[in-house]
Amino acid sequence: MSEMTLPAETSAVAEPTPRTIIGVRFMRVGKVYHFDATGYGPLKSGDRVIVETTRGRQLGEVVNRVDPAKTSPSEGGYKAIEGIATPRDLALLQMWKSKETEAMISCRERAHQLGLDQAGVKVVRADYSYDGSRLTFLLSGPDDGSRLETRSLKDDMQAMHPHQQVALRQIGPRDVAKLLGGMGACGLETRCCSMFLTEFSPVSIKMAKEQGISLNPDEITGMCGRLRCCLVYEYEQYAAARKALPKRNKLVLTPKGQGRVVDVNPLKESVFVEIMVDDEPRTLEFMKHELQPVEELEALKKKAASPCDRHQGGGCNCGKAKN
Repeated sequence: MSEMTLPAETSAVAEPTPRTIIGVRFMRVGKVYHFDATGYGPLKSGDRVIVETTRGRQLGEVVNRVDPAKTSPSEGGYKAIEGIATPRDLALLQMWKSKETEAMISCRERAHQLGLDQAGVKVVRADYSYDGSRLTFLLSGPDDGSRLETRSLKDDMQAMHPHQQVALRQIGPRDVAKLLGGMGACGLETRCCSMFLTEFSPVSIKMAKEQGISLNPDEITGMCGRLRCCLVYEYEQYAAARKALPKRNKLVLTPKGQGRVVDVNPLKESVFVEIMVDDEPRTLEFMKHELQPVEELEALKKKAASPCDRHQGGGCNCGKAKN
C-alpha cells in the first residue's frame, strides 16, 4: 500500500498596508504639515481632515500626497489624522469664522483701555478653532523684539469668552503683512507673502549687494519694514554667475588693451572695464570669454621663464638651462 502524500501546509503572510502620508495646511497660503492618513481611503487635494496639533484639534485642507521615504518625520513618526471632516464640521467652521471679527474688535477695545496700544501692541487677528473650543488672538509688538506683557488682556478675554480656551500669540512683522495682505512695495496687487510664500527665508543685506541693487531703504524694504523677500529669489543665480567673473579693481587684458574692472553684469556674463583710449579713460563692456586676468598671465610667464625643477645640468629635456 503506497503512502499518501499530504500537501505541505502554507502560512499566508499578509502584506503590510502601505502608509498614506498627506500634506495638510491650515491657512490659504500657509506651511504644509505631514500626517498619516493610512486606512482612510483615497484622499485628494481639497479634502478636509481633522487633526490634533499643538494648538488643539484643527480642521485642515489636504494639499498633496507625499512619498514617506522623501519626508523627514518628527521624533515619534507621523501623527495620524483623527478623521475626515463631516458637513457638520464644515458648518461649524463657517459659523465660528463669522465670529472672529467681533472677537477681534472687542480685544482691540480692551487693549486700548489697558493702554497696550500706547506700548506698541496691536491686535492683528482673532482665530477660532473649527469647533469653537479655542480662541487665539494674534498680536504684534514693538520692533525691538521685546516680549509683550499681556497677562491682564488674556485674563480679561478669558472672562469675556468663558466657553473657549483663550490664548495670545505674538507674531513678527512679516507674518502681520502676510495676514493683512494688500499691495506690495513693488506695485504687485497682492504681496508675495500673501500670494504664494508658505515660509519665510532669511534675507540679508549681502543679497542686495550681490545683485547690485541700490541699498536705498525705500528700494529694498517691503511693506512689513523688513528686507524684501524677493531679494532671495535670484540670489543664488547671481552668486554663481559672479564666481565666474573677475572681481572689481582686477586688472584684465581685453581686445582693446589692459584695463581695470569697474563693474560686472552677472546674468549677461559681461564685464565693464576702464581702459585708456587715445589717452582718455573710457569704460567699455566685454564678454567673459574676451578677458584674460593679468595676474594669471604674469604668473604663467614667470613659470615659463623659470627652469624646470627636475633640471639637473642638462639632464632634463625641458630646454631650459640654469645659469
